[in-house]
Amino acid sequence: MPESLADYLSRTLDAVRDATGGEVFDVPRALATADPELLAAAVCSVEGEVHTAGDADHEFTIQSVSKSFVYALALEQHGVDKVLEHVDVEPSGEAYNVISVEPESNRPRNPMINAGALTTHALVNGPGADAEERLETILECFSVMAGHQLHVDEEAARDELAQADRNRAIAYMLRAEGVMPDQAEDVVRGYTRQCSILVSARDLAVMAATLANGGVQPVTGERVHSLESARQTLSVMTTCGMYDSAGDWMSEVGIPAKSGVAGSIMGALPGRAGLAAYSPRLDRHGASVRGQLAFEHLSDELGLHLLDDPRRKEARWEQLKEQDPEPAPEGHEARA
Repeated sequence: MPESLADYLSRTLDAVRDATGGEVFDVPRALATADPELLAAAVCSVEGEVHTAGDADHEFTIQSVSKSFVYALALEQHGVDKVLEHVDVEPSGEAYNVISVEPESNRPRNPMINAGALTTHALVNGPGADAEERLETILECFSVMAGHQLHVDEEAARDELAQADRNRAIAYMLRAEGVMPDQAEDVVRGYTRQCSILVSARDLAVMAATLANGGVQPVTGERVHSLESARQTLSVMTTCGMYDSAGDWMSEVGIPAKSGVAGSIMGALPGRAGLAAYSPRLDRHGASVRGQLAFEHLSDELGLHLLDDPRRKEARWEQLKEQDPEPAPEGHEARA
């Protein structure tokens, strides 16, 4: 019987399972107490076929992976030019939580570092928007992309907010520089709750596939973002999504991606698929150790590098993808 993509993903997880380097993130408690042995992978094709392996339905907080999806939402609401007035798209080469802006324009360097993500969060629904309504808009957008209703882990959000002084410092800096007119505390609270939305590896693969599919949710067929918004988001993920290791990532893996300190990595390959991996141990850049290895494995063996010749291993990818996908779990049905 031919090997399915789910079988292949299982073999991939087995190949990286013994990599035990890295440390589990220690804030909030929901992350600090995560089981370091959890391991998952998921793929959603642009045709809407979902394949998973391991702990693919285990929920964790989305953390910084949310930055890509909120950036796409801000682009959809305001357009590329307007968003560029507030947040640039240049790689910073610095840590994700650096307290700085561009000296010439006072803009954050890109929407993937925290300064840019806070600014992007504040753009949703426009300056001065009600903070609760802004979060509801973000949650609804994420839910449409995932294909079912998502929720905020409020306990994790409260715990993380109590230790969010660095993000407060960044937000007050942005407000002082005139980049962000909203109240700093409101933005930090909303951004923290944004990062505390619960997802699974399966959810992230489907959400990523929405970007890979030009903004159309591949399971439901619902258009969530314009092609321009999706393309711009993928462009920034390509150059900035993996922070100060983005260059190494694009050289070795070559898939537009975003990492999160819960241990997830989300990748979107235009016109082909959304991918996700989850394992809580992180390297010094805050990215999942085993998740990166899984992506490297998939990219190399299936020829998924963005700059690779798509004919090189396309037959293997198509053979795996054609096997019967698993049915969606309860609560993930297509929306009318």
